Amino acid sequence: MAKKWAKFPHSNSAFMYDTNAIRKNWPRLHRGDGEPFPAASQVLDAWRFYHAGDFPQAVVLGRAAGGNGNNAAVKAQTVYAVHLEKDEATRLALLEQAFGWADEYRKSAPKDPNGHYLYAFALGRYGQHISVAKALAQGFGGKIKEALTTALKLAPRHAEAHTAFGAYQSEVIDKVGALVAGMTYGAKKDSAVEHFKQALGIFPESPIAHIEYANGLLRLFGKSRIDEAARLYEQAAGAKPMDAMERLDVEVAKSELE
Repeated sequence: MAKKWAKFPHSNSAFMYDTNAIRKNWPRLHRGDGEPFPAASQVLDAWRFYHAGDFPQAVVLGRAAGGNGNNAAVKAQTVYAVHLEKDEATRLALLEQAFGWADEYRKSAPKDPNGHYLYAFALGRYGQHISVAKALAQGFGGKIKEALTTALKLAPRHAEAHTAFGAYQSEVIDKVGALVAGMTYGAKKDSAVEHFKQALGIFPESPIAHIEYANGLLRLFGKSRIDEAARLYEQAAGAKPMDAMERLDVEVAKSELE
C-alpha cells in the first residue's frame, strides 16, 4: 500500500460501530456473507474499520491478524479497488493482490465458505476490469465457478455468493452466447435468474443484490426486461445503507437511474 489511498467520500458517522453496536448489528451487517462474529479482537477491529469505510486500515489489521482476518482484508481491498481507486493499473494490482491473498487463505482453511467466495469476488472484479473476454481466455471462468460452487456447498444461504453466481453466468452468456455458455461453462439463463432470486430472498435489504439482478436481467434479456431492471435499481437506490460498502452501492444504483 505504498500509494496513498483515497478516503471514503461520504459521511461515515452512522457506520462507526463501537464493540457493543457492532455485536448487536453483526447479523444484519453480515447477512450477505455469513461471516461469524470474530473471536480475535484484531479481526473484529479490521471489520469495524471495513464497515466504517477505512479500507486501508481494515487491510492492515486483517492481514496482520492472519487466518480469517484475511476475509476482512480481501473484502476491504476489493471494495476499495472497485469503487474508489481511480488509476486503472493500481486498481488491477490491488485486485490481483487481493485474489492472491484469498487463494492462499482458502487453501489453508478449505471449510471457510468466505475464503472461496472472496477469491471468486476479487478474481471476478479483476476479470471485469481486464474484460470478460480476456478473463475467460485466461481460464478465470472455471476458477470462479469452482470457488462459488464450493462456497455454496459449504453455505447454501450465502446471499453474496448467490448474487455472484448469477452475475457470473449472465456475464458469460452475454459474452459468448447462450449455447457456448451452457456447453462450455455450464452457465444458464434460468440458473442465473434463480441465483439472483435466492440472494434477494435471503437478504432483501441488500443494495448490491438488487443492482446485480438488474444488471443480469439487462445482459440476459435486453430491453424486454428494462422496466423490471429499473425497479430493482430504484429499490437499491432507496435502501438504507448500514455500512460503507452499502453506501457505495446505493450511489451506484442512483447513478444508473440518472
